[in-house]
Amino acid sequence: RRMTLGVRALYLATDLCSDTTIAVSDAVAQRLTKWGVPARKIEIIPNGLDFTRVAYDAAARIRIRDEFALPRDAYVLGVLGRLDPIKRFDLVIRAAAPLLDDQHRLLIVGDGQIRPELEAEAQRQGVAELVTFAGERHDVAAMLSSLDLFIASSEQETFGLSVLEALANGIPALYTTCPALDDIETARARQVPGDVEGMRREIAAELAGGRRPREGVPAIGERYGIESVARRIDDLYNRLMTRRRPDVSRVVPDPIGGNR
Repeated sequence: RRMTLGVRALYLATDLCSDTTIAVSDAVAQRLTKWGVPARKIEIIPNGLDFTRVAYDAAARIRIRDEFALPRDAYVLGVLGRLDPIKRFDLVIRAAAPLLDDQHRLLIVGDGQIRPELEAEAQRQGVAELVTFAGERHDVAAMLSSLDLFIASSEQETFGLSVLEALANGIPALYTTCPALDDIETARARQVPGDVEGMRREIAAELAGGRRPREGVPAIGERYGIESVARRIDDLYNRLMTRRRPDVSRVVPDPIGGNR
C-alpha cells in the first residue's frame, strides 16, 4: 500500500480508539511515530507466513516452464508483484538485459498499469523474446518454484513479504530493500544497489556461481512462521486484557455494607 496522506489519516484515526498499534517492522514503527502515534502504543509484530503455502513444488516447476515455453534447464530470474512504478521492474529489465540469452531468462509475474511500458523497455533493450510476462497469477508457490533467482527492486517496502516467500520456496534472493531481513544474516539473500550497473554486477555474480540448490533459511521460519507470530499476537491480547481488567476489590460490596 502506498503511504499516502489518506493512509496516514486512517492510521491516526484508528489510533484514537485503540490501546495498541501493531507495526510489522521497525521501519513502520518509525514512520508511525513520525506521524504522531505515541511510541509507547506501538508493538512490533511481523507478518506471519504460512511456509507450507509457498513450499517448493518440483512438478509445478516443470508445468510453469512448459506453459511459458521456458527451457526446463534454463536459469530463470524472476520478479513478482503488481506492475507499478514503485516496484521498479524496469530497473531489473535494464540490469538483466545484457546477461540474458536462450539459457538465461527473465520471468515477470504480475499485472498493472505499466505493463505496456515494461514490454516496450524489453523491446528497447533487445530482449523482448527473453523476457516473459506471465500476467496476474494466484499460484504463487508454483511461480516461485519455476525460478532460480528472485529479485526485489522496490523503491520502498514496509516489510518485504515477497522476499520471505521466495526464501521459503528455497531460492536465493537479491533485494534493494527488505526490512524483514534487516537483522537476519543469511547467505541466501543480500541487499543490492538500486542502480542499473550495481544490480547488474550482483545478478552476474549469481549467474557465475551457477544454479544454487534449493535450501531454506531456518531463522526466517523461527521468526516469521505463522505459528510463532500467532503466539505473539495472543500474548499481546492477553496483556491488554490484563491491563484493562477492572480492580474487582473496588466494586465488591463490603460485608457490612457499602463499597470499598
